[in-house]
Amino acid sequence: MRMLLAGLLPRRTVRMRLTALYGALFLVSGAVLLAIASGVAVSSSRMSVTAANQQAVASPLARDQIRIQQLQNELASAERQIHSGVSHGLLVGSAIALGVMTVISVVLGWIVAGRVLRPLRQMTAATQRISADRLHERLAMAGPGDELKDLADTIDGLLERLEDAFAAQRRFVANASHELRTPLATMRASVDVAVAKPEPVPAQTIALADRLRGELDRVDGLLDGFLVLARAQHGDLPGQATLSLEYITAAALAVRAGPIAAKRLTVHHVTGREGTWVIGSQALLCRMVDNVLDNAIGHNRDGGWISVTTGADEQLVRLVVETGGDVLDAGQVSQLAQPFRRLGADRIGSDRGSGLGLSIVEAIATAHGGSLELSARPEGGLRVTIALPLAPADRLAGAGVPG
Repeated sequence: MRMLLAGLLPRRTVRMRLTALYGALFLVSGAVLLAIASGVAVSSSRMSVTAANQQAVASPLARDQIRIQQLQNELASAERQIHSGVSHGLLVGSAIALGVMTVISVVLGWIVAGRVLRPLRQMTAATQRISADRLHERLAMAGPGDELKDLADTIDGLLERLEDAFAAQRRFVANASHELRTPLATMRASVDVAVAKPEPVPAQTIALADRLRGELDRVDGLLDGFLVLARAQHGDLPGQATLSLEYITAAALAVRAGPIAAKRLTVHHVTGREGTWVIGSQALLCRMVDNVLDNAIGHNRDGGWISVTTGADEQLVRLVVETGGDVLDAGQVSQLAQPFRRLGADRIGSDRGSGLGLSIVEAIATAHGGSLELSARPEGGLRVTIALPLAPADRLAGAGVPG
């Protein structure tokens, strides 16, 4: 019940609370002022009536004075009625004026609170806009050196430290991945030399060498994934050009005809209207599509199916890859874009991969201004949706491609 009421009632913002505070303070102060004014009016009325009665008693006790006293009493009664009417009208008018001024004070309080909180709203919007890929941006709030300026400067300092930490992490991953290639190449050469000796090599040595080559290939693929991930997260987009996402997808499917046939998979390739043009790095975009298709093939059951759809609208180009299978947990699916996150063992085939495939896909899509969405299909299986900005018309004309 409380959650239902919280959803129906408006959110209690700071602006709303400040406005209510301004209005309440004005209402209380106006009511106190009105009570004081009413008390003074009633007191003056009583004093005038008392003075009139005292004057009547002090008059001589004569027959002619009785009439005068009666006239004075009638005059005092009329004066009381007039004063009571004036006091009542003044009270009603003051109450109406208090109500009108309360409404005006609430409106003015809302406007003043909005102007006071405007720097906070700007800081909130800027902070929400800054993400792990835009840590170079700063609030850079101008204005006097007050508490809001100190808060903005503190957030800018925090963003600067975060940017340095992220940059150091990416440099470490890239440098470590690059440096580890040399010992891997040495190990691979040593294995090849040991197997290629002229004297007969034992069968166990050959089996061990084959196993070592496989493990070295996996480690080499893992390091390559680290390098691509670090490059994409750092925003390094080499060889940018205007490319067709439909063409990249069709070429990637053609290259994987062998693995698709080996698992007896049925591929449904649906293309939308022409014009799936995007701007980006050809190497990274090809790697992005390759990873999505490899994930769909490697984590599919024998005899399963894959649906690949490309299309575009006025703003975005989309690649949607769907696979069949068991019903998946939505919470686990939402975490698949994190490094080394996998589903259960029933989702894993003989080749477990490096665990970086979808992480690289998300990093590449984000670096190109796009997004990755992972969702579990209600009927079972996984849906992967990549959205990239559509190339502007002027870039298409400059590249010599049809719009």
